[in-house]
Amino acid sequence: MPRPHPKEFREDVVAVARRGEAPVRQIAKDFGISESCLRNWLHAADVEEGTKPGVTSSESAELRELRRRNRLLEQENEVLRRAAAYLSQAQLPGKGSTRS
Repeated sequence: MPRPHPKEFREDVVAVARRGEAPVRQIAKDFGISESCLRNWLHAADVEEGTKPGVTSSESAELRELRRRNRLLEQENEVLRRAAAYLSQAQLPGKGSTRS
């Protein structure tokens, strides 16, 4: 997989494309990227700015973190459930009166 282009490069290319001085195909060719790549960058920039609906990068990062935490909590819950089941079946001595 090729390395992603730096954020500053993407922002510059999007700014040039938004000026509309040349067709998207020509701008992509001039910067050495594919036309579909440039269109994806334009769409992502619109989503980030709120002009188009979609999930922003910060929302996406938050969702990833919440999913990770959810998996961890589910694993902890499973451990506790198994421990409770084990302890409920264990032969524990009965609690007798401690008074004489």
